[in-house]
Amino acid sequence: MPSSQSYRIVQWNTGNVGKSSVQAIAANPAFDLVGCYAWSKDKVGRDVGELVGGQPLGVTATDDVDELLALKPDCVVYNAMWPNVDELVGILSAGVNVVATASFITGHNLGDGRDRILEACKHGGSTIFGSGVSPGFAELLAIVAANACDRVDKVTIQESADTTFYDSPDTEKPVGFGRPIDDPDLAPMASQGTAIFSEAVRLIADSLGVELDEIRCDAEYAQTTEDLDLGSWTIPAGCVAGVHASWKGIRAGETIVDVNVRWRKGQSLEPDWQLGPDGWKITVDGRPTVSMQVGFLPPPYFEATTLEEFMVLGHIMTALPPIHAIPAVVAAAPGIATYNDLPLTRARGVVPNPPE
Repeated sequence: MPSSQSYRIVQWNTGNVGKSSVQAIAANPAFDLVGCYAWSKDKVGRDVGELVGGQPLGVTATDDVDELLALKPDCVVYNAMWPNVDELVGILSAGVNVVATASFITGHNLGDGRDRILEACKHGGSTIFGSGVSPGFAELLAIVAANACDRVDKVTIQESADTTFYDSPDTEKPVGFGRPIDDPDLAPMASQGTAIFSEAVRLIADSLGVELDEIRCDAEYAQTTEDLDLGSWTIPAGCVAGVHASWKGIRAGETIVDVNVRWRKGQSLEPDWQLGPDGWKITVDGRPTVSMQVGFLPPPYFEATTLEEFMVLGHIMTALPPIHAIPAVVAAAPGIATYNDLPLTRARGVVPNPPE
């Protein structure tokens, strides 16, 4: 697409990730923010810039979906916490493309919802693409790393994070945090709560041209030996404060892809899992074996006086991979697109102009 192309964008939701999306879209000359969907009634009628803590942008948030689709946007930036198939079908059927962070990579976890989305794309001539930092960006790095090999035996992505100060019970309780360590429902909770990583396994296998026999989740848990105050909620002693979920893609009895996460909270964990640096260790075992450690640090000019402000960096890393894919998604064939279908996405419009 020509560099002068400007894309009309509707932002969907202004939560933590949505705020970073709005700020990035407003600052990028390649994008024109024309509308914003507000899920919360108290945000309806307010200027989007003010909703995300900035200056007015001249765009008013609304919960009228028909009004937003009538704006004929090129793309919706969909930052809902979880995918709503009815919402997505409505957007895509109207001929509007979608880039999403809402636990969507290939859509295979949605059951017949995936078929409905594909039909909506066909009807509207539209495309949906999902990413984020993990899964999403981390898998893109693994796909790129495998390009250095003439033989690949296994691809492993290990995510490690001390999430003590990450206060998000809505996303953490579903994977088992806070449940008694002997709760018999823990194993299926891990599988269900981290199911999006099965789509990440499928993404990498597809990049290698490998058809898997099985995608399986193996889970381990650790407990806190002391009550753990997390701000908005407390994990009692004897309950889960550490979760390890390993999603394996298996062919002929061998693990070809392993995407796993290990999250811990507090300093009273039993067993006391020792994590490496927060971030991702990516290993492509093969000829040659390629490995990399990926993390993130604030730039020297980043001013953060609270943990909440520091966590904005994680929100940025989640929001931007789909946004940078917008030009490629708009140009893509209708349907569900992944990194395997798009050309290499590029970060355009993010280098500041030199001072005058």
